[in-house]
Amino acid sequence: MPKKSRVSKGFAVAFVVLTVCAIAGMISMMVVYEIQTNGLNMTAPPIITTSTPPPPPVMRLPRSLIPESYDIILQPHLYTSIKEEVNVTTPNQTLTFTGNSTVHFQCHQDTTYIFLHSLGLNVFAPRVIDKDTGNPIKVRSVKHHKDVSHFLEINVDGRFKAGGNYSLFLAFEGEISEYLQALYVSKYTETNKEAANETIEERFLAATNLEPTSARRLFPCFDEPDMKAAFRLKVIHRRETTALSNTRQSPDSYVLDEDWKLTSFFETPKMSTYLFAFTISQDDFTYIDSSTSSVEIRTYARPEAMEAGHVEYAAKITAKILEFYEGHFGLKYQMNDLDQIALPDLEPLAMENWGLITYQEGALLYEEGVSSWLHKELITSVIAHELAHQWFGNQVTMKWWNEIWLNEGFATYMSYLAVDHAEPSFQIKEKLIMDDLHTAFEEDALLTSHPLSTPSEYVQTPGEILGMFDAISYSKGAMVLRMLANHVGEDNFDNGIREYLRVYQGRNVEQGDLWELIQNKVDPNRFNIPSFMKSWTTQIGYPVITINTTSGEIYQKHFLYNSSVESSLWWEIPLEYTTNITLPKSNKLVINEPGVQPMDDLISKKGEWILANVNCTAYCRVNYNPENWQCLLSQLETNPDRIPLMNRAQLIDDAFNLARAKLVNVTLALNSTRFLRKEKAFLPWESAVRNLGYFVLMFDRSEVYGPMQLYLRHQVEELYNFFKNHTDNSTVPENHSLQHNQITAIEVACFSGLLDCIEMATAMFANWMNTNPTNKYGLG
Repeated sequence: MPKKSRVSKGFAVAFVVLTVCAIAGMISMMVVYEIQTNGLNMTAPPIITTSTPPPPPVMRLPRSLIPESYDIILQPHLYTSIKEEVNVTTPNQTLTFTGNSTVHFQCHQDTTYIFLHSLGLNVFAPRVIDKDTGNPIKVRSVKHHKDVSHFLEINVDGRFKAGGNYSLFLAFEGEISEYLQALYVSKYTETNKEAANETIEERFLAATNLEPTSARRLFPCFDEPDMKAAFRLKVIHRRETTALSNTRQSPDSYVLDEDWKLTSFFETPKMSTYLFAFTISQDDFTYIDSSTSSVEIRTYARPEAMEAGHVEYAAKITAKILEFYEGHFGLKYQMNDLDQIALPDLEPLAMENWGLITYQEGALLYEEGVSSWLHKELITSVIAHELAHQWFGNQVTMKWWNEIWLNEGFATYMSYLAVDHAEPSFQIKEKLIMDDLHTAFEEDALLTSHPLSTPSEYVQTPGEILGMFDAISYSKGAMVLRMLANHVGEDNFDNGIREYLRVYQGRNVEQGDLWELIQNKVDPNRFNIPSFMKSWTTQIGYPVITINTTSGEIYQKHFLYNSSVESSLWWEIPLEYTTNITLPKSNKLVINEPGVQPMDDLISKKGEWILANVNCTAYCRVNYNPENWQCLLSQLETNPDRIPLMNRAQLIDDAFNLARAKLVNVTLALNSTRFLRKEKAFLPWESAVRNLGYFVLMFDRSEVYGPMQLYLRHQVEELYNFFKNHTDNSTVPENHSLQHNQITAIEVACFSGLLDCIEMATAMFANWMNTNPTNKYGLG
């Protein structure tokens, strides 16, 4: 405490005197002002009312107005075929569309503005109606924001009042895209068998692709996923065409004149704008019916594909997968109809539009005797993914695009189960999982990765939204869900998912809503789901766990290819481990803190090896002390089947990627492939070939390249001979995993210069050239 001071006392007295004088002066001025203005007619000060317009929103729509439903009329002026006739003027193709929409909305907060989205549309003739009184409301101005917000701002006289119901009518016109976005044109050819001479004629169709932010290119709308509304669509299209949409055609469809007809569709359930869809194609686009007891399923394709039976496999497998999901989720598919259509052009492989799923032709059509048997895997997997979206995404939708993984991660994870159920003979569940695991690992080991649940402020523009559709949201999302299911038990996980779908049906969610319902299904003394999942969904990357089996010490570290980067991130990791003594039994532990942790159970007391992360259920890599690595590699060379198949593949992948990050020596990575000479399973070979591809690129045209080819030739020879009878006779094994490995064996054998493979390929090519009817030259 400072000493007392006389100066301080004097200063305080002076301050009090000055303050009293100032107050007295202000009072005197007020008295003089009143005397001088008494009897004068003074101008009143301005009144600031609550109707003063707020600053415009930056990127997200305000929640003052919430849409309830849309009435939409669209007329694409496209010709689906242009026939040249003698003495008749051939029309030019027309890539425009016109239409109008009425959006019905409720006011939740007083305002004089409507903000919605519109991009690339000429919008005109706005009309606003107060539905509670039936009175029109005058529109003062319509403004397009010239930035990436794509806002259409409408200012009205008067006010929208909270609780009131209103409608907005807008007419518009736009262009049909040639770039596979919004409403776009797709071209294909058909053989005209009715012509005197069979001719190949060009055909056109129109289709939509609106995810994530292209609905605003088709009609003005509240184009955000939590702005759900019902849609009532009428399409005016040419008489020789058929229109499909999310729901079935309603009875009030009719012919307008000799050129046009109008097709109306029943109202959709409330859904996000990106799920709205329709197609217009020639009348000869027909379908196969594969309905279940409760859902009418129609699968459409071009007439040539339909006549050749290319749609039959997809139609059959769709019904099996849909019934599986209804049973597994304990919740029926919400609509009465499910249409699927194979399109000649589509930007994604497929799109889950509710009730009208669109596919690239290659993802839906299977040509018996021509398509590879393995192509059925792609078709089944894609259909399983899109059908899973009918629950995860369509019925229960993320609130904003920063958590798109709640759609895509679930659809990816559930497709493993559906494919395994629909086609058990494929035996590819482990392959699908490992494909996604390694895809996620590759991208998530970079500093450019992003969390599964990225803060919403970083996902605002259409470009930032598109950036979320990547391996993190799809593949990592699936892996994290698989880890959670294994951690809490699949029964508890499945029960939590069923509750999640039931409680939030028709609504929008955040990831915390999911954790809460899974938490309700587990023992709270053992599991804290929100806490456990936080590090996996809100941080980038994943850990590498290092285990010293001599001391029993274990620690985790953020795995990055750039080993010079320091990171303090850590995760709560559920880990299963086993030893060559306790096999096939495994034990569980949870690593839930940073730093070194001593664990006696991880000490190799009798020289046994310890294998962590059994079946790769945790989303992490594992490193060991050199002695344990050597024991594991020795086991692989003597009796590899003692190590689970997925771990045989993962030991190779971990070794190579740890070497890439400079955490182990490259020699260790190369030694991890020595056991492959006796290996017949696909997953270890796939892992080795994928990782060795990097070395092949690095050592091409160097003195190391020759010895590397010699090593690969030596390793693959036995595998090639295992399939030799099939290969020489142009047949394949029934097991799909072996089919994959037959391809690997041929690729590696011919690449490395194995003489038998070179001779086989040369002979088959010569035979094909000499017997191919389209080949004019032969090989002679």
